[in-house]
Amino acid sequence: MKNTGLYSLLLAGLLFGCGDKDSDEITIDPETPKESPLPGGLKDGITPLTDDSLAFVLFAPGKESVQLIGDFNNWEISDAYKMYKDGDRFWLKIGGLNKEKEYICQYLIDETIRIADPYANKISDPEFDSKILSSVYPDILAYPSGKTTEIAMVVSTDRKEYDWKTADFTVENPENLLIYELLIRDFTEDRTINAVREKLPYLKNLGINAIELMPFSEFEGNDSWGYNPSFYFATDKAYGTSEDYKAFIDACHSNGIAVIMDIVLNHSYGQSPMVRMYQGSDGKVTSDNPWYNVDSPNSSYSWGYDFNHESQYTQQFVDSVCGYWLTQYKIDGFRFDFTKGFTNTPGDGWAYDAARIRLLKRMTEEIHKRKPDAVVIFEHLADNKEEKELADFGIYLWGNMNYNYCQATMGWENNSFNGTSYKDRGWTRPQLISYMESHDEERLMYKNKMWGNESGSYRVQDLSTGLQRSAAAAVIYLSFPGPKMIWQFGELGYDFKLGSSAEEGRLDKKPVRWDYVTVPERKKLLDVYSTMLDLKKNNPAFSSDDFTVSTGEGDIKQVLLRSANGYVTTVANLGLSIKQASVLFDKTGSWKELFTGEQIQVTEIRQQIEIQPGEYRLYISQ
Repeated sequence: MKNTGLYSLLLAGLLFGCGDKDSDEITIDPETPKESPLPGGLKDGITPLTDDSLAFVLFAPGKESVQLIGDFNNWEISDAYKMYKDGDRFWLKIGGLNKEKEYICQYLIDETIRIADPYANKISDPEFDSKILSSVYPDILAYPSGKTTEIAMVVSTDRKEYDWKTADFTVENPENLLIYELLIRDFTEDRTINAVREKLPYLKNLGINAIELMPFSEFEGNDSWGYNPSFYFATDKAYGTSEDYKAFIDACHSNGIAVIMDIVLNHSYGQSPMVRMYQGSDGKVTSDNPWYNVDSPNSSYSWGYDFNHESQYTQQFVDSVCGYWLTQYKIDGFRFDFTKGFTNTPGDGWAYDAARIRLLKRMTEEIHKRKPDAVVIFEHLADNKEEKELADFGIYLWGNMNYNYCQATMGWENNSFNGTSYKDRGWTRPQLISYMESHDEERLMYKNKMWGNESGSYRVQDLSTGLQRSAAAAVIYLSFPGPKMIWQFGELGYDFKLGSSAEEGRLDKKPVRWDYVTVPERKKLLDVYSTMLDLKKNNPAFSSDDFTVSTGEGDIKQVLLRSANGYVTTVANLGLSIKQASVLFDKTGSWKELFTGEQIQVTEIRQQIEIQPGEYRLYISQ
């Protein structure tokens, strides 16, 4: 006769896993029915219950059966490991595990589909794990070849928490973020997150106050920009262990540097278990997939499998992903890739889209429920009316000014820089993160080197000349109030080709050139960046909302900043010849030029100054 009292306790998870904790023997209650209510307190994914027990919950609407297979049952299919069904969810508790041991396992769905849990925080890859050096990720478990196929998950009952040295870091002034965007793979010779951590003194001395890491959640393969995500709760092992990532974030916070995670929630790729659970023979997801659109509604821009952001299940998943990184890794915010695609409205995404606004605001609100001061950045690049509405909501938006600055430094077209200003776009808040360079565009110095213009003996293609013009552009760019972004090594005039397509090596590893720091002309550019970043952090004028820009078409570019603490005016000549610049000071008296130390007396609010090609000046009222 069944002991119903014991059965109830087991089902509630109160007595599970009470066997020998040093044993690998698994204990299962054989009398629990295969259809049974999900015990209270359990959520999707893998949950450690005790030192020797785990709970597994898989959301799989429309599926008939799920088996748990793994190291603990020698990968054998048995009724004892058939998961219990409660509506759209399957669940199982197992005990008798060794807390000092990791286990590899999978779900076998309807006896045909083998997947890892979508919420897994560590995966076992049959192809790429073996190619990761032990110096990068020690003691990677060997994939159980011959016992299963496809990606599996790595689980453990270990509930040890990371010992955070800085537990309460906050972003003090997000409207003055000075962001350094970097790709872990291409920032150091070791190409690891630990090696990036070793470079923090350099980044701190540079003067940035935020680092934006290109996507580092588990992506397909080991060599990637990270925009081909597969598992959203796992750090990619190609760069190091989960502890390494946390140590990096902790060290950033100890140095006053925020960490922003570049995250991809517009699409997934084919290794995603959520794709593979509902995928037809043609490779497309089927119409019963809870998370993805069968076809992307965007007619021009589409990658991988397109998330259906109207689905409540996608929304719940997105909220879980964001909450996980905010709490478990103390991430300070997110840069969301291609938010233009967060809609089911057909088209190319450029026009104003009320549905997209609604979805993006909902997501942002949920993020701020979990962390009120989280920084939310969108790569949106859509209709300005839409971007202004998002900015008014407190969201920061990327603003691509690469073409304009490149044309100017090359000496071909001095297009307007006015779009660097949030006011020029009609915004009321400084939520614009404009940039001269990002991972998506060719470098200023590469273009200067390849296609720089010339006039007589003045040649932009010469290294020193191209670098000086890059410095001139940086002085003007960093004078605009509001947050700014530098793409890695832009401060050193990095000049290797990106490429316009995969065939040209666009996504390939790039040379790591720390030797640039020893080149005098490049070190001068670095010093200019460092000076400007220091001013942006410490001189109130650079955060003022009272400023005038004269950066339209033409060779002379100028920004005038007014504050109660004093005025600052920056001016640069991006032409190819000497110019007489009519510089707006708006205030008479004594001024000092920062880079040379020269003192001048301003007798009229607008004064003529001769400026050499590529020269820049920064005057501060005394």
